[in-house]
Formats: sequence, C-alpha cells, structure tokens
Amino acid sequence: MRTLCLFVVLLCGAFLAAQPTMPAILTLREQGELRDRWLQERFATVVPELMRREGIDMWVMITREYNEDAVVKTLLPSTWMGARRTTMLLVYDPGDGQPLETLACARYDVGDVFKKAWDAEAQPDQWKRLAELIAERNPQKIAVNRSAEFGLADGISSYHYDRLREVLPDDLSDRVVSGENLAIGWLETRTPGEMVVYRQIMQIAHTIIREAFSEAVIQPGVTTTEDVVWYLRERTRELGLGTWFHPTVDVQRTEGEELYGFSGRPEAEVIQPGDLLHCDFGITYCGLNTDTQENAYILRLGETEAPGHLVAAHRQGLRLMDLLTERYRNGTTGNELLLSTREAAEAEGIRPSIYSHPIGFHGHGAGPTIGLWDQQEGVPVNGDYPVYPNTAYSIELNHTIYLPEWKKEVRIMLEEDGFWDGEEFRYINGRQEELYLVPRQTGNTDRARR
Repeated sequence: MRTLCLFVVLLCGAFLAAQPTMPAILTLREQGELRDRWLQERFATVVPELMRREGIDMWVMITREYNEDAVVKTLLPSTWMGARRTTMLLVYDPGDGQPLETLACARYDVGDVFKKAWDAEAQPDQWKRLAELIAERNPQKIAVNRSAEFGLADGISSYHYDRLREVLPDDLSDRVVSGENLAIGWLETRTPGEMVVYRQIMQIAHTIIREAFSEAVIQPGVTTTEDVVWYLRERTRELGLGTWFHPTVDVQRTEGEELYGFSGRPEAEVIQPGDLLHCDFGITYCGLNTDTQENAYILRLGETEAPGHLVAAHRQGLRLMDLLTERYRNGTTGNELLLSTREAAEAEGIRPSIYSHPIGFHGHGAGPTIGLWDQQEGVPVNGDYPVYPNTAYSIELNHTIYLPEWKKEVRIMLEEDGFWDGEEFRYINGRQEELYLVPRQTGNTDRARR
C-alpha cells in the first residue's frame, strides 16, 4: 500500500510539473514605473536617430482630451489616462549632436520628458505661445502627424492642423511637413529593454492558450467554441490584463461546413473528438500587444497522438512561416516579402495566404503591411513601406491543403510574434512546433519553442 501511495504521489507530481506555469505579472505600479522608464530611454536613443534619419528638426504634436493622437497616447506618462484639455508637445533637435529639447506648451510638465513651456500669465493665448516657441527655434522642417494612408500616423485633427498653419507666420507655415515616417518609426521601433519584457508577455499569452486548449477547460461533447472564447477573455481579465480584440475559436472536422470566410465570425460549435481546434488571441500588457494563432487536436477514443496527415499539414504551415522569415532584409518592402514568399511557397506545392503585420504599441502596428487576406497581389502604399531593424511582427498566414482522409480541404492558420534585429529574425517566445493534444498524454510536452 505504501508503495502504491508513493507511486500516486510521484505520478501527481509529474503531472503538475508538466503543466504550464504562469510567469510573474507586475503590479500596476510596477508596470507604470517600467513604462515611464522606457519612455525616457526612447527619447534618449530612438527619437534622435529617427529625426536625423528623416531630416526633421522639429516635431509638433497637438491633441485633445477624448480625441487623442495615437502617437501622443504612447508619449503620455503612465499616470495619465489621456490628454488634458489641448495638449501640445514639441520635440526640437538643435543639431551638432546636442540633446533634444522636449517641451510642453501647457500649464504643467507632461511627465518627466516634456517640460512646461507656457506661462499663461505672460501669454494668455496657448496657440500664440506655441507659435512663439516654434519661431524662437526657427526649425527648417516642422513635422506633424498627418498621413493619407497610415492611420496611426494621422493623429492631428483637421482643426488643429488648420489652426497651426494660421498662427505661424508665412515663412514658418510653409515649413510644415508630414511626419508620417517619423510617427511610424517611433511606433514600430523596439528597444532592448522592451524586448526583454516582451518575451515574458508572449509567454503569458502562450500559457493562457495552453490552459484553454486542455482538458482543464474542454470537455469534448459538452464544451463549445464560445465557451473557450470566453475563457480566454475571463482568464486574461483575472490576471489583470486586457485583450485588444475579441478572440476567435473555431473547429474543422471531417464532416460539416466548408471553410468559413474571413469576412465573418465562425458559428459556435460543440467541440468533439477528432476536431482540429484553432484560436486567434491577443493580450495587452505593459503597453505592448501579442497576436497569436495556435491549434489543437481533440483525441478520439483510443488515440494517443494526432493523425499523421494533420501533423504533416501543420508542419507545412511552419514551412510557410520559415519561407517568409528567411526573406527578411533591411529595406525590403512588405510587398516584396509577400510576393517572393508566395512564389517560393507555390514552387514547393504550398497554397499560401499571407497577411502578416507589425506589432508593438498596437496589435495591428505601424510599419510594412505584408499582405492582406483579400489582397494577395500586394498592398498599395502600406505594403511599399520598408523593413527597418529593431522591429516586431506577427507572422500571420495560412495554407489550404486537401486531405484525402477527410475528403475535403483544411486550412492551417498560424500566427506567432517575432523580432527582426537587422540581421536575424527570431520568435519572441518561440512558436508552436506541435499540435496541442486534448486530453494531454503522459510524457507529452505538447510544445517545442525555438
């Protein structure tokens, strides 16, 4: 009896040890302190390089409460939930390698970066004071966040743009230019400090998916795909984190409807043995976002592993990811990545659909668009933006394959977040190399990450 009890204890210990451990999650205060520190570091390193790369010596950002510029929202201190009244921020590069001047045309400092530069007693009109600050520095190019194609770089309102041009003298008004590339560069560039934390952010997202795609959540024949969707939402909230989009969970099976279209959501289904289960899920933590699509197989009675044809289909999807990430080069455009990857995939007999995108401060982030699900021949303008070093991407794609065993086509949908350092592309916290199994099998690690 003692031997049997010891065996049971050891078996339970091994089972618990095999379960994913949720990484440490910072308190709100710790997150705020971290983000404020990152902001100061980014203004010491990222912004000077970007302004000099783009030939901009002044960057002016104007926004107001409840109508915040997407860029300005990333510049505010962690204790600010949004802009206050009309918020005016100026960044001036005096040149000759001197430090940037960062000013707030406001009654108070805006965090530790932007220092108060408006005395309302001396000059009651905020707009006139803004014009004075600009004229005193006499910049050659005054960049504002205005863009026809990149929404995240189009933060200045029509009124604010017109008003700025009005208050500036003609010679300075003529120097106002679009800061499109400056805004995109700010949003897309990741720093070493951010990337250290990003790995753990991704690990949290992966751990939540592992929990959701397990017998701890799924009872085949009872649990629905919508049950799993709401588990993802509730579990994320329980951890004190946010989701930036409503998750998707769907199934493909030997019998049932054909592939659903991307223009709508799949119907709720009761999860059954033999199903191929897929999710699309993203969290927000420390001001950074994840976007992940992974897959699981629901074991039939007597099965201990996924069928070989599904394993092979999943591996072909991984191959498609490799074909894309192997082509990353500095200066390569999103359209060039899209078209060259599609050509290489088709040469290997893969039927690809590629719709990858930058990620970081926003889930669908600023930077080069690498295909859209309904634009596989290239994306005008956004797809022509080039790849720069120190940028992060969601490698999002699928391939369609006919399975004789199912007598139908199956779509393998994958998405994992990675980082391009200028020389090498690597996944931030690895990727799903093998299908999850539900229920888990003893000794099955169900994930290899690289």
